[in-house]
Amino acid sequence: MTPTMFSMTPQPPPPWQKAMVTAGAGFLGSHLCEHLLDAGVAVDCVDDPSTGPAHHVGHLAGRPGFRLLELDLARPGCPDTLAGPYDLVVHFACPAVETVARPLETLDAASLGTRNALAVAERDDARFLLASTCLLHADPAGAHTAYDESQRFAEALTTAYVGAKEADAGIVRVFPAYGPRMGSGDGGVIPGLIRQALTGGPVTVPGDGSGTPSLCYVDDTVEGMLLVAASRSVRPVDIGGDHGPTVREIAGRVLDLTGSDARLEFTGAPAEAPEPPAPATGFAHELFGWTPKVLLDDGLKRTIAHFTERAAAGSGPPGAEGGVRHACSW
Repeated sequence: MTPTMFSMTPQPPPPWQKAMVTAGAGFLGSHLCEHLLDAGVAVDCVDDPSTGPAHHVGHLAGRPGFRLLELDLARPGCPDTLAGPYDLVVHFACPAVETVARPLETLDAASLGTRNALAVAERDDARFLLASTCLLHADPAGAHTAYDESQRFAEALTTAYVGAKEADAGIVRVFPAYGPRMGSGDGGVIPGLIRQALTGGPVTVPGDGSGTPSLCYVDDTVEGMLLVAASRSVRPVDIGGDHGPTVREIAGRVLDLTGSDARLEFTGAPAEAPEPPAPATGFAHELFGWTPKVLLDDGLKRTIAHFTERAAAGSGPPGAEGGVRHACSW
């Protein structure tokens, strides 16, 4: 049977009772867990403690229906320890660790980890959503790392499950997101810009500051992911923001919003490689009604407020949080 590649009319969110979110203690995963809990869905957050601390979900620990399960999803037999039953499984294909340092763990997470997550969804007849990364298709030079190959395999495996087992599975490609709970280990320049501005600078801007990153506030990203999860879409769906202001302009807005008088320092000439492509969000706009709503200034204000609150609470320097990282964060 040939799988349907998309549903022309997205259905309203089904009455999910219980969801499993892998790598759920990371930046994006923690926000996804929070949104599901707010919607009345019980959540098992599955994460490998070796990839970083779980403080991103510490504020969810006392909420009814939330469980943090510290497990290595790539371990054989792991699905048997996840009792469920689940009606939604969201799988972040692999942790955004430094693949040069941990290539085997990265490949295991995307191969064995994705296979085990699919097995749980198949067992419970659950909707499966693979959260892949924008970086898979964003390298103009065509170079491939263990991270790239693992993402390709995860997408291919998910598609194969749909074809061979008629599984209810979809793929969302997540482009750079930013927002509260980002830390210096979450990738991108925004945490660094805010931290440096709040601590007096200098504020370091990559290159000559002319880069125009694709940015999307984390709440908008999660909303798009859940719309895809609630559909019957099989084909990959891009979720992310268009190219907007330059990094120099973003740094200027951070200085204005923090009231910092720190100076800007530029690291050098612009990179020779062209900008990574912006997400092709036409499918998400037309069929799911999704579009980013949070303006950059509003998103930066919320992000800055979070870093300021953490510093006031004695939780370390602004933006110094570590934890599980996802590659598509700014």
